[in-house]
Amino acid sequence: MRKVIAAFNMTLNGFCDHTAGIPDEEIHLHYTHLLNSADVILYGRITYQLMEYWRPFMKNPSGEKSMDDFALAIDKIPKVVFSNSLKNVDWASAKLAEGVLKDEILKLKQQPGRDILVGSRSLIVQLMNLNLIDELQLCIYPVVVGQGLSLFEHISDRIVFKLLKTRCFSGGSVLLYYQYNPTSTSS
Repeated sequence: MRKVIAAFNMTLNGFCDHTAGIPDEEIHLHYTHLLNSADVILYGRITYQLMEYWRPFMKNPSGEKSMDDFALAIDKIPKVVFSNSLKNVDWASAKLAEGVLKDEILKLKQQPGRDILVGSRSLIVQLMNLNLIDELQLCIYPVVVGQGLSLFEHISDRIVFKLLKTRCFSGGSVLLYYQYNPTSTSS
């Protein structure tokens, strides 16, 4: 069965924000590899619209190989967007979700293929509450911001994860890989 991997960026003081970090070549390469090793990424409206930042790189590359490669990977991977307000999406590799999150995930998990990525805070919270996240990959940037959104607010139960491994980047960011540990979960 395919794994659901929640991959997200966080600040040192625990706020999630794709824009607060300082991604360098190593981090772009990591996320390019992650995108290329999965079959689909799920977004909510806000993160989907944020990721549209990369679309112009297809016609006007930056000249920085790691950024351009990431832009190609994010353009290529199929995207499923969960939104109550968007009526359509015009990115060729994106489509609006047809059903509710739980049903869509369960359907995707049953299909053959590679892993399913989740890149939106709101979807990660919902899927954690449904016990449908198999792995967390949290990239902690060495940045403190004054305010922001906590990735783990609105979690309804205690959820225990097992640390699988860590990866340190030369720029000071740390990637933590956690596996869902259902035998240790309780309220």
